[in-house]
Amino acid sequence: MKNVDKILEIEALTENLAKHFAKNNLLKMKVLYFISQYQNLSVSMIIDKLGIKKSNFALMTKDLEAEGLVEARQGDIDKRCRLLVLTEKGKAELSTYLQSFEDYFSENQPEIERAIETLCTYLNKKI
Repeated sequence: MKNVDKILEIEALTENLAKHFAKNNLLKMKVLYFISQYQNLSVSMIIDKLGIKKSNFALMTKDLEAEGLVEARQGDIDKRCRLLVLTEKGKAELSTYLQSFEDYFSENQPEIERAIETLCTYLNKKI
């Protein structure tokens, strides 16, 4: 199996696993997660990380703002830049989602943790 085949299989399997815990709201959880991880990045950089269209992201964040899960703020350095941050409600919802993953993978297996860390590091360098 070629590396590209392995990557595509990993992506499909992790997507299906993530959907299971997201209760049919996977994109919402992805957006909340990336906002929490990259609070100092501009909206356009988060969009690049997620690999979705700007219009889809705009609709999603509008809904998240209406739900009280995120807030949009003006950039400190570049006032044209829009930054997103999680509200306390958003942090709580993301925490519940992530805890369900943590509970599912509660066994301590160092070799799996190393493999996941290596894959994550590699993919972040490529993207």
